[in-house]
Amino acid sequence: MYLMLTDPSLSSFAIRLEPGEGESETLLIIDSKAANIIISGGIVAVSLTLRHLSLTPSPSSLLVNMATLRPPTRRFLTSAIFESRTALIPQKRGFATAVSDAPPPSATASQPRPASSFSDRLNAGPSFADFVSGGKEQPLSDQDALELRTVEVGPEGRKKKHTRLPEWLKTPIPTNDNFKRIKNDLRGLNLHTVCEEARCPNINDCWGGSDKSAATATIMLMGDTCTRGCRFCSVKTSNKPPPLDPHEPENTAEALARWGLGYVVLTSVDRDDLVDGGARHFAETIMKIKQKSPTTLVEALTGDYAGDPEMVRTVAQSGLDVYAHNVETTEELTPMVRDRRAKFRQSIEVLRAAKEAKPELITKTSIMLGLGETEEQLWATLRELRAVGVDVVTFGQYMRPTKRHMKVEEYVTPATFELWRQRALDLGFLYCASGPLVRSSYKAGEAFIENVLKKRARKNQLVGAEAMGDLGAAKHA
Repeated sequence: MYLMLTDPSLSSFAIRLEPGEGESETLLIIDSKAANIIISGGIVAVSLTLRHLSLTPSPSSLLVNMATLRPPTRRFLTSAIFESRTALIPQKRGFATAVSDAPPPSATASQPRPASSFSDRLNAGPSFADFVSGGKEQPLSDQDALELRTVEVGPEGRKKKHTRLPEWLKTPIPTNDNFKRIKNDLRGLNLHTVCEEARCPNINDCWGGSDKSAATATIMLMGDTCTRGCRFCSVKTSNKPPPLDPHEPENTAEALARWGLGYVVLTSVDRDDLVDGGARHFAETIMKIKQKSPTTLVEALTGDYAGDPEMVRTVAQSGLDVYAHNVETTEELTPMVRDRRAKFRQSIEVLRAAKEAKPELITKTSIMLGLGETEEQLWATLRELRAVGVDVVTFGQYMRPTKRHMKVEEYVTPATFELWRQRALDLGFLYCASGPLVRSSYKAGEAFIENVLKKRARKNQLVGAEAMGDLGAAKHA
């Protein structure tokens, strides 16, 4: 324990224990000769074992230095700090507690023990009385249950309470070789990924596949700075982002060819500062990838291009296999969640235009849960998406990137995610990936889509072969 020494000449000092209910006043008498005492700058550091302490009734007169410990702090004797502020005994210098400068109460007048917090009781552990009482455990109060679900973070004096993440939202820290290789390649070619910029929780799962065909990286084109500021997104924003990198299409194609992936996802920041929103740059990148890796399947997760259907067609007809555009949330919540330039109806029309530009194209969108949406709103959103021919939908938990972003309204359980997956399939979606950690570029969905695309390719080959056979037979007839 650490005490502020007020009279170093005395050979002993005491700690007065104020009595609780039903207790008598007690003193801890400490002999400075028996204890290991170090004096430095007026501070006494006392190293004690039980044999150096003696409990005695309170004497009528004190000839030792004294400090007062109140009942709630007794279990912290070994770390208590006392400051010399007032004299407790006439003509004798002593100690006052750090809690109060008031003199200690008399032996006959005891104060009620203040209630300790649930976290204090939990840290202190059960008392001997808890073991021998034989009573049943009382259910937690609402306040105690809340303490278990929250945690205080931040520097001393400015701590704030945050809700603890459910276990199903915790993921391992990425460390393996595949993760490091992909990250190094991206840095060397000056490429960005939404996996890093948006702080995706699946980065270890997607980048860390033991086999190349299992690893997935979502390349973010046109820089790492967006012209929009959605309240859920952690990507940097600016009205004047840096100009496009003319080497990006070639570098992206080179990196993907080096990795040998079977399925890649391209996305981009919104570039409202460009006349075409970056659509031609996006299309050029897709064409370069197909030139270097003809068998690689490409998914493009695009912005809304301010609702310009011509720009949507430019990307849709560039040779990609999956056109994705995220509505993010329901129509009712869109104004609160997304940038004011991103409108729900505009997103629906983008998905419609992509399907009309290339009917065999798989169209895909993603919805975040936990923003305060209702079941009725989700049902209406799914019906709107099916009405414009969307094939794939994903559901994932919204997770607040920083304290500057909108709060999480609800942590949706895995069972609820499974319920919405089944509902989406019942409505006729080709595939639905749904889970707390699912994101729009989640590789489990890509594996399924990859199989669908390969089956379609084989079917088209068979149809082509049959057509050629019929043509040959007609020539010989």
